[in-house]
Amino acid sequence: MPLAETGTLVAEAAAERRAVAAFNIITLEHAEAVVAGAELAGSPVILQISENAVKFRYGRVRPLARAAAEAARAAGVPVALHLDHVKSGDLLRQAADAGFSSVMYDASHLPYGENLAATRAAVRWAHGNGLWIEAELGEVGGKDGAAPLDAHAPGARTDPDEARAFVEAAGVDALAVAIGSAHAMTTRTASLDHGLLARLSVALDVPLVLHGSSGVPHGELTAAVSGGIAKVNIGTALNLAMTGAIREYLAADAGAVDSRTYLSVGRKAMADTVTELIGVLRTGEPVTPPR
Repeated sequence: MPLAETGTLVAEAAAERRAVAAFNIITLEHAEAVVAGAELAGSPVILQISENAVKFRYGRVRPLARAAAEAARAAGVPVALHLDHVKSGDLLRQAADAGFSSVMYDASHLPYGENLAATRAAVRWAHGNGLWIEAELGEVGGKDGAAPLDAHAPGARTDPDEARAFVEAAGVDALAVAIGSAHAMTTRTASLDHGLLARLSVALDVPLVLHGSSGVPHGELTAAVSGGIAKVNIGTALNLAMTGAIREYLAADAGAVDSRTYLSVGRKAMADTVTELIGVLRTGEPVTPPR
């Protein structure tokens, strides 16, 4: 089927008080696993490629983007393509031609005024080129290998009044909010500020996005969706599943050399994780994939 539009999937989720899962991919196996897991769950999904993933791919966005787009077109569920955590203006300007329907522009590390100015300029370009655009206010820590921000550090939480002013001035289509999660967490121990989420949901009339969701326990994710989160970003959970499965496989067969054998095991583990987490977001209960 044709590529879905991120903005459409998120708007539909927000209108129905549910969330669409957005998984960060690094390899073709990631993309195939996300599609397979979403098909098993029977739910739409978003494939995300981050600026860091582009750097890993020798700075070239199109090879992985085009492979992901082909996997999406072959899917039995709607699949959208999203360019995530973009700081580079050059990469931003490649988004439309590379097949993305949306982009997350990340100037959250800058002081408020600079963040607003940079984001406003990015919005102007994105909307002029038919792209839906997400931004972040209040820094979700853990990016680029940095330690997660302390819960009480300046900028670690999104202020509702500041967020309302930011959204109105910048014109973004969705806002990633900092409510207690962090990127690159390898344990599900994050505790979300649901009171703050409730205030943000009232203050803003654009869909809210949760980043760093791999470290959020299932119950907390379900509560966040009930509280107004419409897009949930997941990345590290896939890498944990893939690496763990491959490590176990190679430990059991030290003579294995055909990469197809262990990559297929890693891909299956990621697909199972996708199905499980979509079930959590949709019903509050993990879906156990068939073995």
